[in-house]
Amino acid sequence: MCGIAGFVAKPGRGRSFCARGVLESIAHRGPDDRGWLSFGAGAVERGRAWIPPAREPEVLLLHRRLSILDTTELGWQPMSTPDGRFHVVFNGEIYNFLELRDELVALGHRFTSRSDTEVLLAAYAQWGRDALRRFVGMFAFALLDTQRSTVLLARDFFGIKPLYYTLQDGILCFGSEIKALLEFGLASRAANPARLLRYLRYGMSDFGEETMFAAVRQLPPAHCMEISIENVVAEAPKCYWTLDSGETLDIGFDQAAEQLRDMFLRSVQLHLRSDVPLGTALSGGIDSSAIVCAVRHLDKNAEIHAFSFISAEAETSEEHWVDLVGDAANLIVHKVRITSGSFADHVQELSHFHDEPFARTSTHAQYEIFRAARASGVKVLLDGQGADELLAGYRLFLGARLASLVRGGEWKDAARLLRGMSELHAFGPVQGLSFCADYLLPPSLQALPRYLAHKEAFPAWLKRSWFAERNADAMVTNYTTARDVLKDSLARSVAEGLPPLLRYEDRNSMAASVESRVPFLTPELANFLARLPESFLVSPDGTSKAVFRKAMRGIVPDAILDRREKLGFATPERLWLTELDGWVQTILDSEEARKLEFINLSAARKEWSDIRDRRKPFDFRVWRWLSLIRWSEYFQVTYDN
Repeated sequence: MCGIAGFVAKPGRGRSFCARGVLESIAHRGPDDRGWLSFGAGAVERGRAWIPPAREPEVLLLHRRLSILDTTELGWQPMSTPDGRFHVVFNGEIYNFLELRDELVALGHRFTSRSDTEVLLAAYAQWGRDALRRFVGMFAFALLDTQRSTVLLARDFFGIKPLYYTLQDGILCFGSEIKALLEFGLASRAANPARLLRYLRYGMSDFGEETMFAAVRQLPPAHCMEISIENVVAEAPKCYWTLDSGETLDIGFDQAAEQLRDMFLRSVQLHLRSDVPLGTALSGGIDSSAIVCAVRHLDKNAEIHAFSFISAEAETSEEHWVDLVGDAANLIVHKVRITSGSFADHVQELSHFHDEPFARTSTHAQYEIFRAARASGVKVLLDGQGADELLAGYRLFLGARLASLVRGGEWKDAARLLRGMSELHAFGPVQGLSFCADYLLPPSLQALPRYLAHKEAFPAWLKRSWFAERNADAMVTNYTTARDVLKDSLARSVAEGLPPLLRYEDRNSMAASVESRVPFLTPELANFLARLPESFLVSPDGTSKAVFRKAMRGIVPDAILDRREKLGFATPERLWLTELDGWVQTILDSEEARKLEFINLSAARKEWSDIRDRRKPFDFRVWRWLSLIRWSEYFQVTYDN
């Protein structure tokens, strides 16, 4: 696990850049070591502490190391093949590196380290881009091929590890974080109006190729991109893997649960490979509980450290469930508690580490969990991210399942599902029907219902004219013509809803110099779940994750598997912001806020006072304003495009 950065430059452009500041900007991602490699005039130079290379660089590879596998000198990067053809900087982990290594040894390759980076290099030398599909893990890397005079950028299947780039004036810069590109001095700080609008209105970010900075792009998940060194021309990113949601598997429910159990345990076993202390995050929900209980199932005698955020608000606290799992799995539980004042004190830190605004205050709680892990000597943490998107864990997906039944004319089953919704905590048939309509009503028919539900595209606090002048449209719906609405919704959630959560996970863990691993996100698991019948995910009575609950019986306590309320990873956001009312109003009245011409500040202030005094329902829009204002100020973002 590491931080990477670098560039590919036309002649005359490479010498003007000092890499020292770039290496420092991502030091938190790899405090254990550093390295650089320069390629120019056919020769390679390398070192640890930055000194300008003797030859003008055509390619520069920079690396910050967080030592997890093979912590010795043999794992140092940038790493090269013995013949000197390939050189790589790699961020991530290849969990099946031992199996790949055995296969490569049989093909004649020899290894000097216990590092997965060396396996990655040998795999690419053997199979080229086809190697990408063989990896089980998370990765983002830049690989220099001196024979073909190219640099390949590649990113893992789900985008667990980040990779950004910008192409300006004959130089392509890339890095694990946007701040590295800003440190190079090429990327403009102008905002992207379309992304700005999606974030403010819906909390959407991080999907596709665009970012909140107009000049900065990200390599999409499961894509690679080759850059020619000779003329610094980048090919269009090419997809090497897609989620297989094709023909539904002909399989029984019990058989599916058995297969899922085996796959999940194999994945957790792979994710436990580490040469440093390892622990788990534990919310008390099904996903994180399944991971920690799977670890205990696989190793009866392991000392397992679990880290949990405990909300001060009864309605968002899961302490009871954390204690239940802690006792059942014999865990050492570390509880993290946060006050509103602590949150306010860390907002600037979070802006620095995240590079873009973040949509919910739960990001801070996650940040503190990783800090607690590091303080306890734990360098790797397993987390349940991705399960909700693959297993239909969000309440929205109940509406999607209902829409599938309605579209298929299965009225009796639809009525049964509606009855089941009435038994769920803080949810009911009206909400289910509302979500269902969002999938079935064409966008042209949704304007009036959205207005009546106070979900219009442009509420009073957003200035439609500013975005219209920049051709940015706020209309986003879940409408689909797909027959299997739930499957379609899950695929879109993986593509659009999961990326911001993975960004938060990556930045929070890296801020604490901790590696975060997500065992649910493997191609094998995802493809299997994507092809199961929808009723295996959402049962006829509205129970979510039905097949996974069955799969985990006997491993996870029944009380956890029988939970039907959905809290998510929730902070007491309304309570925090209400306690910080003066702080909130100071930000909304700030000079930086007044620069944001697209927000109607008087309407925003009125909106906040109505929410604070409970005249209007709470949602996360207020924090999105505050996060954007602080981000804009910290990164000196401009809005004149």
